[in-house]
Amino acid sequence: MRGFEQQSDALFVYLSPESFVPKEHPLRPIRQMVDTALENLSPVFSEMYSHTGRPSIPPERLLKAMLLQVLYSIPSNIKLVEQIHFSILFRWFLGLGLDEPVWDDSSFSTNQERLIQTDVAARFLEEVLAQAKRKKLLSQDHFSVDGTLIQAWASIKSFKPRDDDQEPPAGKNPTRDFRGEKLVNETHASTTDPEAKLYRKSSTHEAKMSFAAHILTENRNGLVIVSKVTEADGKAERTAAKAMIAQVAPRKRRITVAADKNYDTNGFVEAMRGLKVTPHVSQNVERRGGSAIDGRTTRHTGYAVSQKFRKRIEEVFGWLKTTGQFRKTRYRGVTKIDWHFTLAVTAYNLVRMRNLGVCAT
Repeated sequence: MRGFEQQSDALFVYLSPESFVPKEHPLRPIRQMVDTALENLSPVFSEMYSHTGRPSIPPERLLKAMLLQVLYSIPSNIKLVEQIHFSILFRWFLGLGLDEPVWDDSSFSTNQERLIQTDVAARFLEEVLAQAKRKKLLSQDHFSVDGTLIQAWASIKSFKPRDDDQEPPAGKNPTRDFRGEKLVNETHASTTDPEAKLYRKSSTHEAKMSFAAHILTENRNGLVIVSKVTEADGKAERTAAKAMIAQVAPRKRRITVAADKNYDTNGFVEAMRGLKVTPHVSQNVERRGGSAIDGRTTRHTGYAVSQKFRKRIEEVFGWLKTTGQFRKTRYRGVTKIDWHFTLAVTAYNLVRMRNLGVCAT
């Protein structure tokens, strides 16, 4: 028998968002871990806001909403607020009732900017890692480091001489002839994002306006321990790696750090050994003067193991550039990009911990 369409415009609904979300839904363990982390950050949030005035959007909901934006690859704040409005799953994750009004996108963006001016993203990452540490998911002795390029939110057409005061020609997207013009970062800068640099990963790649993103992972489960965004240049990877490794290097015992051949330089290797770190760096046999890594390091079985686990870091970058939408950033300036990149890294850790069967306790 044919069924017939019946439209229901019921005025009252006696169900909570909780009843709509399946027990096995992947967001459930993530929400538990997020709520635990945010509860520990409550004193930090209290210090950020005044005790008087009109109440703003709760910072816990701001962070949760931005996590949803990363986890579900939502391209803008307008789309995010729109989906929160009609998605019962999103309302459940944020703790919003079905009859609770949703803030508009302009209010969300304004409150978001205020949050970005703090170190909440880094503190949030620390709280999530503390849960992973309690579950014994983190290696304390073996790490990997790597970097990648993030395309800036700036066109090559905006890359102009620093002393060029001419007004741009009329038109939304004017043409520009680069013939005979030497484009270098020392004399040129982007008018859209002055901190973006014209850079390419290798001679076979096209030069683009870019930033450099760096992460340090532990080798047991591939969780990200530290992240950092810097301006792009030939030394950014090694400079950022030294700073990140210095944050985790203990004083009384040695640890290992795996890296690709771009880190095979005398300066980096000596800096690692000065921090009591054994550099398990891939040998660059084409390097002038030979590799900085010799048989004292490569003869040990741990070197081969580190090189094997090092490749996991590419999975992190792959997730961040696809799901996390960091192939090309939507933000401008190192500070803002670094904040959002740290939040995206935290989202990756939450997904990875969920896949490992972790729930907050």
